[in-house]
Amino acid sequence: MHPLLPALQKGLDDLGLSLTDDQQTKLLDYMDLIAKWTKVYNLTAVRDAQEMLTHHLLDSLAVIAPLRRELAALVQDAAAQTANAQPRFSLLDVGAGAGLPGIVIAITCPEVAVTCVDTVAKKAAFIQQVAATLKLSNLKGLHARVETLTQPYDVVCSRAFASLLDFTTWSKAALAPHGVWMAMKGKHPDQELAVLPQNVKVFHVEQLQVPGLDAERCIIWMRG
Repeated sequence: MHPLLPALQKGLDDLGLSLTDDQQTKLLDYMDLIAKWTKVYNLTAVRDAQEMLTHHLLDSLAVIAPLRRELAALVQDAAAQTANAQPRFSLLDVGAGAGLPGIVIAITCPEVAVTCVDTVAKKAAFIQQVAATLKLSNLKGLHARVETLTQPYDVVCSRAFASLLDFTTWSKAALAPHGVWMAMKGKHPDQELAVLPQNVKVFHVEQLQVPGLDAERCIIWMRG
């Protein structure tokens, strides 16, 4: 048994998330891959395994229930409805780095096709390696600038990537007409919200509680 499995399971209980044994194993295997690659490629400044669990895995897992709620709302939208078929959603993780939260979303939400884009080639390569190692057919890493992407995604997300203004401006062409932006932030970003243009509508600011993390976290939900 992985030494951090009990701590992960407690965190999942605190978040009210139910995951299969296979999903829990993949999350911990993914964390081990980050630790292994970080020795060579410096993917993350966090090296301690317990800290990695809290600051990376649980921090990303805190958005899963809110994301599932928004995806369920998209299903009600006629534009996102697929006739006689299970809807398959697309999500773009901008400035994905080591794949947070994109890879966590790919593991926990198999119905979502996740693309993690990063301007650093080795980070995109790492994501491709994770997809192959963990057999995640719904995950791909892309080495590109987000401004060059025009394929529409149902959800465009970021975690500690850039200001809300830059994030929405750079990724606007990648957001489907019915889609939503999901920006993961720390403290409530009052100043960033104040300078958003008229055509970016904030429809929900959601406070998050990350198990074991004594820090403020929130999601800024927006539409174009």
